[in-house]
Amino acid sequence: MNVLEVNSLVLAYLGDSVYENYVRDYLIKSGINHVKELQEESLNFVSAKSQARILKELINKQVFTEEELVIIKRARNAKTNSHPKNTDIITYKEATSLEAIIGYLKLKNNIERIEELMDIIFQN
Repeated sequence: MNVLEVNSLVLAYLGDSVYENYVRDYLIKSGINHVKELQEESLNFVSAKSQARILKELINKQVFTEEELVIIKRARNAKTNSHPKNTDIITYKEATSLEAIIGYLKLKNNIERIEELMDIIFQN
């Protein structure tokens, strides 16, 4: 399989689950023991607005490689017919781009790079 040919929204679909697992693991390891609090804290990482903000911060810090930026731009420009009611289309596309790069790295089996990005995200 050529990972570069995988649909951006499919990459985001995979990346969403991988990303959320890292977030859940991080929050549980941080000592939160109540599901309600875990859910509330997770919104700082998994909501579309949070993911869009995180993507912008990572781009501003220039943490992405050129190859990763190509995937991010491709995902941001992908045609979509819908988006959640609680966010605008631009925010949704930026959030999808963050998920897509995680999915891309997962398909490439580049777990080290995913962990590197997640460490940067959790340090903010």
